[in-house]
Amino acid sequence: MKLKHLVSAADLNRAEAIQLMDTAVEMSSVSAREVKKLPALRGKTVVNLFYEDSTRTRVSFEVAEKRLSADVVNVSAKGSSVSKGESLKDTVQTLAAISADIVVMRHSASGAAHTLANSGWFDGSVINAGDGTHEHPTQALLDAITLRDRLISDPLGKDLSGLNVAIVGDIAHSRVARSNLLLLKTLGARVHFIAPPTLLPRALSAQAVSSHHNFDNAIEEQSFDAVMMLRVQSERMQAAFFPSEAEYSKLWGLNRERLSRMNNHTLVMHPGPMNRGLEIDSFCADSENSTILDQVRNGVSARMSVLYHLAGTERNA
Repeated sequence: MKLKHLVSAADLNRAEAIQLMDTAVEMSSVSAREVKKLPALRGKTVVNLFYEDSTRTRVSFEVAEKRLSADVVNVSAKGSSVSKGESLKDTVQTLAAISADIVVMRHSASGAAHTLANSGWFDGSVINAGDGTHEHPTQALLDAITLRDRLISDPLGKDLSGLNVAIVGDIAHSRVARSNLLLLKTLGARVHFIAPPTLLPRALSAQAVSSHHNFDNAIEEQSFDAVMMLRVQSERMQAAFFPSEAEYSKLWGLNRERLSRMNNHTLVMHPGPMNRGLEIDSFCADSENSTILDQVRNGVSARMSVLYHLAGTERNA
């Protein structure tokens, strides 16, 4: 694999996406070992540069890096010179000066990871861990792995052709929705959007197989293999996008009654963190259909796979 950066899900073609997924399956066996270590990134320095708060993504990357034996440096904007006004350029050039090999970056500005990857400030690899409302490619990768593992028999080497996946909720502010749209289509899945009109941009709606503003009608019209519920990102909303939380939950939330009208095998997905009682109720979140904890587990192996390939270690294996 010749990939140097992973900034967008669009960076991956079908063959590369399947290769990353297959490698992740191999990496997942490390978690079952007594000593959860591989020497693949020994001698490599990975910097987690997070300008936004994170729990799942940051911990997942750190665990993945340490399981590959990398030297890990964590930089938080709140506890670094960034809080004193230091620019992204100066921060990254400092990391380059200490010979960092990979920067995993989360940033509030859409396009920040692309800027870094193409700036010339840093010669190593850049992994986008979420940039504004733009993209989150490793989340899309772990979601695809989860779908393939749960719905495709003998999944190794296979894509997601024929699967119908509904992405539901705050699509306008969701980097997860954008990356999943791109990667799922690359892997042959059929993507459907369900959201209030105010939270479904036309530009994205046009790229889906279908778009719906009524969740109940969508359930009646289409058989979904998975429904991916999105968090309502109120911190990014500068206006009123729906009347009230109660109204949102009633019209676009996933509850026990709606789940009962879907297929028995329909998976319930959520990238986290969840607003229980808003976009999803506890019954659905904790049901046998739920893949939420599977997604967390697959996040580690997915990120191990990305780090392994971007570091070029497979060429020396």
